[in-house]
Amino acid sequence: MIQAFSRRHHRLYEQFLLSRGFTLLLGWLLSVALPAWLLWGLAWNQLDPGQQAALVAATFAYGLAALAVHALARYPGTRSATYVAPQVLLTFALVTLGTLLLRLDMSRLLMGITALTSVLWCHIEFLLRARFQRPKFAVVASGAALDVIALPGVDTRQLPEPQLDDRRYDGVIADLSALPGPSWERFLAQCALSRLPVYHAPRALESLTGRVRIQNLSENPMGSLLPSITYERLKYVMDAVLILISLPIVIPLALLTALAIRLESPGPVLFSQERVGQGNRRFQIYKFRSMVATHATQDARFAAENDSRVTRVGQVIRKLRIDEIPQFLNVLKGEMSLIGPRPEQHAFVEQFEQEIPFYAYRHVVKPGITGWAQVSQGYAADTDDTRVKIEYDFYYIKHCSLALDLLIVLRTLQTMLTGFGAR
Repeated sequence: MIQAFSRRHHRLYEQFLLSRGFTLLLGWLLSVALPAWLLWGLAWNQLDPGQQAALVAATFAYGLAALAVHALARYPGTRSATYVAPQVLLTFALVTLGTLLLRLDMSRLLMGITALTSVLWCHIEFLLRARFQRPKFAVVASGAALDVIALPGVDTRQLPEPQLDDRRYDGVIADLSALPGPSWERFLAQCALSRLPVYHAPRALESLTGRVRIQNLSENPMGSLLPSITYERLKYVMDAVLILISLPIVIPLALLTALAIRLESPGPVLFSQERVGQGNRRFQIYKFRSMVATHATQDARFAAENDSRVTRVGQVIRKLRIDEIPQFLNVLKGEMSLIGPRPEQHAFVEQFEQEIPFYAYRHVVKPGITGWAQVSQGYAADTDDTRVKIEYDFYYIKHCSLALDLLIVLRTLQTMLTGFGAR
C-alpha cells in the first residue's frame, strides 16, 4: 500500500510539474520576463511605450507558440523535437509581421531574444514530456486491438487476464465489439469507475496512425466526415491571403523556373491536365512542365522512380515541389485549396472507385496542393498504396482544422527539404 501511495504521489507530482498552466507560467518567466528584466531592469510603469508594446507582443507570441506546440502534439507523427523550432519561430514571425503592418513602435531586440529563448524552453519542455509523459496502454488482445499491439513506437502491454499489474497506465485499449468474455466486460467497467480511460480499438488506431480505416467506416458516420462549411469558406480566404502575401517571393521563383525549363528542352513551360475535384467535378490543373514535352499527353500512368521522362530541371522542381506553384491559380479560382487530398486523373478515379470502398468520398472537400497523405505517406504508386492514402485522406477530412493545416504546412516544408515522396 505504501508503494502504491508513493507511486501515485510521484505521478501527481509529475503531472503538476508538466501541467499546461505551470509550464506556461514558468516558460513566460524564463522566456519573456527574464530577458526583459535583463535588458531594462525596470518595473512596468517605468518602461517607455515601445518597451511596453514589445513586452506585450512577446508575451502574446510566446503564448501562441506554446499553445501551438501543445495543440500539434496530439496529432500522429509529431513526437519529434524537429517540429518545435519551426512552430515557435513561425509564430513569432507572424506576430512581428503584424506589429510592422500596424506600425507599432516597439523594441525588436526583445522580440528576437524572446523568440530564441522560447525555442529553447519549448524544446526542453517537449523533451521532458516525451520522457515522463509517454503514453502507456494496457491492451485486451482481441479483435482490432491486436493491430494496436503491432504498431511500432507505441508502448503497450498485452493483458493475459482481466486485471492490471502495478505499472502505471494511461488507458486501456480494447475492441468493444470483440471482447473475450463477460469477465473482461466487468474489468473494463471497473477501469472506467476508477477513472482509467477505456479506448475503443478502432478509434485508438485512428489516433495513433493518423488514418481512418476504410473497413471500419461504418463506425465513422458520414456526417462525422463532413467538414464545416464555415471552415471551408474561412479556409478559402486564408488561402487567398497567403498566396497574395507570398507573391513577392513566388513570382521571381516562377520566372526563373520558367526560364530554366525553356532553356533545357523545347515545349511549353506550363503543363495542364484534367483532374477530378470537389463533388467529382473535373477541372484543368496547372503545373510547370517537368517531363520531356513529347510525353506530356500520354495516357494516365503512375510516375516511376528515376523516370526517364523527367528532365534534369524537372527532377529539381519535383523534389522541391516548385512544379506545383502554378496551382496557385487553381486555388484562386476556387477549384483547389492549399491543403487537401491530391486530385487524381479521371482514369485513375474510375479505376479506384471500382477497387477501393468509399473512394469517391474523398471528393467531399476541395483537393489540395499538399495534404496529410502526402506528408505522411509520400507518393502512391499503385492500388494498395492508394488504399492507404485514402485512409490518410479520410483522417484529414474528419479532423480538418487550423491546427492540422499548420502541421501539414510544417511537414510540407520538411518534405521540400528532404524530397520525401517525390517522383
